[in-house]
Amino acid sequence: MTALNTVVTWVDARERLPRSGTPVAAAITGRYPADRALESESEADPALGEEFWLVRPMTFTTLHWSEDGAEHRDCFVDSDGVVRLPYGLSSAETVTHWAELPTLPGGMTHAVLGEDARPALQNAWGARPLT
Repeated sequence: MTALNTVVTWVDARERLPRSGTPVAAAITGRYPADRALESESEADPALGEEFWLVRPMTFTTLHWSEDGAEHRDCFVDSDGVVRLPYGLSSAETVTHWAELPTLPGGMTHAVLGEDARPALQNAWGARPLT
């Protein structure tokens, strides 16, 4: 069986950002919206709601265009297209830390495509090739 342990090194987003196009684990902080039933429709208090800090897979990019045409620089983008900026910049949710995603089990890469995928998976499982 292939060794499946990995080590994660977190980097403070205030100190250094990843290379553009890098998939990362991003530690995000912000505040969930307050319960709408308790909130006045005319006055939305941003201090209401529950504070959070969680990890999401994202991609860092030096330039991103949102669907609405907005330009974003040096930002983290999740699979739904939500843009988050590094901590300290003006954003409702910000990235405090990031870490490079681990490589695939038993390999040194983050992706294996095409005819090499099945043998790589079998190697990670320690399986014999299918006949």
